[in-house]
Amino acid sequence: MKNLFLLFILSVIAIGSYAQDRVTGHSFATRSEVIAQHGMAATSQPLATQVAIDILKAGGSAVDAAIAANAVLGLVEPTGNGMGGDLFAIVWDAKSGKLHGLNASGRSPYDLTLEYFKKNNITKIPSFGPLPVSVPGCVDGWFELHGKFGKLPMDQILAPAIKYAREGFPVSELIAYYWNSNSRSLKNFPGFAQIFMPDGKAPAKGDIFRNPYLARTLELLANQGRDVFYKGEIAEKIVKYMRENGGFLSMRDFADHTSEWVDPVSVNYRGYDVWELPPNGQGIAALQMLAILENYDLKGMGFGSADYMHHFTEAKKLAFEDRAKYYADPDFNKIPVADLISKEYGKKRAALINPARAARSYTPGELEHSSTIYLTTADSEGNMVSLIQSNYRGMGSGMTPGELGFVLHDRGEMFTLEEGHFNVYEPHKRPFNTIIPAFMTKDGKPVMSFGVMGGAMQPQGHVQIVCNIVDFGMNIQEAGDAPRMQHLGSSEPTGEKMTDGGVLTIETGFSWEAVRELVRKGHTIQYDLGGYGGYQAIMFDPIRKIYFGASESRKDGQAAGY
Repeated sequence: MKNLFLLFILSVIAIGSYAQDRVTGHSFATRSEVIAQHGMAATSQPLATQVAIDILKAGGSAVDAAIAANAVLGLVEPTGNGMGGDLFAIVWDAKSGKLHGLNASGRSPYDLTLEYFKKNNITKIPSFGPLPVSVPGCVDGWFELHGKFGKLPMDQILAPAIKYAREGFPVSELIAYYWNSNSRSLKNFPGFAQIFMPDGKAPAKGDIFRNPYLARTLELLANQGRDVFYKGEIAEKIVKYMRENGGFLSMRDFADHTSEWVDPVSVNYRGYDVWELPPNGQGIAALQMLAILENYDLKGMGFGSADYMHHFTEAKKLAFEDRAKYYADPDFNKIPVADLISKEYGKKRAALINPARAARSYTPGELEHSSTIYLTTADSEGNMVSLIQSNYRGMGSGMTPGELGFVLHDRGEMFTLEEGHFNVYEPHKRPFNTIIPAFMTKDGKPVMSFGVMGGAMQPQGHVQIVCNIVDFGMNIQEAGDAPRMQHLGSSEPTGEKMTDGGVLTIETGFSWEAVRELVRKGHTIQYDLGGYGGYQAIMFDPIRKIYFGASESRKDGQAAGY
């Protein structure tokens, strides 16, 4: 009876779920794509997008623009990112015609051991406070990217963020909403309210927010470079703060931190090469799903059909079981990436899907060998950047050190305390990480840089974007605005197991008939508002030498070009 009532509610919601009809394209698109010749930027906040365009116009590279935008986003959207978090990027270098991957994620403290958790009867790393804090990798990521692909000096790149931090900016609508909800949970952590709750409360939409502490921290970086964060004043303040508040980070943790340049990995999906970064991130989950789904005629099923939604969900369940077992820091384990994303393995896993029935559980494959911001930029020389950066849980751990103006992330929560697991906690180890940038090429040429924010939604979002474009013929704005789904309840790298088939959450816009058929197939369906991340993309047209940009309507973002 409860399911029937839910279906009735969903059918009512779905009626009139689009704002208006459009003369061109799909009715669910919120606007046309942005089109420009010389450069493009798409971020989750318009001020950051405009700063990226200004940097491009000043002669900066796509990487310079991405760093400038990320620095601004750390100020204007602290609900998803900041210098206290990690960073991953994929860069298309037009000169060499190659993709470069950067893993700028931090490692756990040397002085915190698995024995500490056992001794204190801690069976799961907490979400907030000092224990989930690992070394922030973002700043080292900026300087690595800049050293390889930058053109403008770092002080010029960081100047817009410094100015906005000192003079203030009006807080945008969705960010204000999440800022308020994060503040309720984090206000009692040392330093948080001082920085992020002026006058004792989170800023509301349109309020002018200033962060002079962050302005000074950025000035230190602009004037003294990367080492002030990892060997100098900033590291010293973080370490002192953490030691005074029950944390374990040391100067050795910061001094030994390094980012890693890695080779992106790909699967070919119906003629397009889709690229992700290898673990410790979860990008290959998207590739595994695509390798499974390529065995089915999704175009024939149709977007929004019950058959498409069913096969998508089952492919996700299968990929996420492997994600729970095998994805971890490759410095500590031999991760069987090539096997996991192979066509042969995808076909083998696809054979487990029952087209008429949802599975309650799957087992990981046996192998012979195992909130967030996203932004993208492109410049006049054809270089493109796909960059993602995060505090993890919204505004992170709550730990806000030494009047530096930013909160430390809580990515260490993603470790498991289960001995023998690939992702078990160990000192100086990178935890499983959810943030993933993506890229598409065809015949060795760039097609699109794109990403979708939001924890476990990210690989699911990547797959839906690829299918929307490749299988269903949408443009990149339509692909992001189209109704999304997210399956919840899979086994996790932190040790949780799926036993009941999980829940398929959906947005409005899917038909009553499709939802009813999914219930018949055994899926538990829920309507959910706001759980589908946020998407930006840039597509390159090599014939006309133009860029298309898109930023979806679920966030405060903007795509712009010149």
